[in-house]
Amino acid sequence: MGDDNQAYTELVARYGVPVRAYARKLTGNHSLADDVLQETMLRAWRHRRLLIEMQEAEGEGRVCGWLFTVARNLVVDQARGRRLCHVTDEVWDTAQRSVPDHADAVVSNAMVIPALRRLTAEHRDVIFELYYRRSTVVEAARSIGIPPGTVKSRAHYAVRALRAELTAAAA
Repeated sequence: MGDDNQAYTELVARYGVPVRAYARKLTGNHSLADDVLQETMLRAWRHRRLLIEMQEAEGEGRVCGWLFTVARNLVVDQARGRRLCHVTDEVWDTAQRSVPDHADAVVSNAMVIPALRRLTAEHRDVIFELYYRRSTVVEAARSIGIPPGTVKSRAHYAVRALRAELTAAAA
């Protein structure tokens, strides 16, 4: 068994880089290529005696072909299993970016809603139209029934009042 382990170590040293490069070419993604390499070498370990015999009898070309076939089949299995399109490193990196924590929104709302309730009704109406409904100044003016200039003025003072309420609540 010791000879098998040594032969396997040599196999990984000899074919690891080409199998990874082949998997990278097939997947277009370093992380997926590493996964394919790991699984390919695991399967090579499980069939190490066969591979050693193959190498002794038929040479390195047969072993390399076997490993590339396993790698290709793993890539195909991944694509079928996930039903994904080709994922590039750029897409993968974008998908790995952190996502804002829902808890932050809950804490913010726990502070903002009471502060909004302490504003005047006129200020709340303007804040609601501009920030929650994302209306333009003209749309907000039409909805509330006041001139656009008044919407701008109320928005300015409403934001100042809201900032003061939040600062006081945080202190």
